[in-house]
Amino acid sequence: MAIPSGYGTEVLQRKFYDGLAAGSTNILAGVANHIYTILSITFQASGSSPYINITMSPDGSGSIKILADQPIPTGQTFVFNDKIVMVGTDIMAIYANVSTDIWLSYIDQNWDSS
Repeated sequence: MAIPSGYGTEVLQRKFYDGLAAGSTNILAGVANHIYTILSITFQASGSSPYINITMSPDGSGSIKILADQPIPTGQTFVFNDKIVMVGTDIMAIYANVSTDIWLSYIDQNWDSS
């Protein structure tokens, strides 16, 4: 990971998943020389007794649960707005037991000097 040197970019970004199938999906995979600050993740799930997990894989190895078995009231939304920092090749994954819509907002800081 490059050390910030006073130049680079900082951009607000978003990703969305419409009707993401039940199961585990990588929703954000980091790139070398980038720092990602997760601002919020909004979930809306369909089906019976929906719940979600958020996991982080630091540098692509292992898995750490950030949010475990969070229920979502059927037909309603759940907003996760704790700030999370990802660096380099970290990976964020979501597991949902039912079809889920997801809106992810984050800041991408690019410190690549090339």
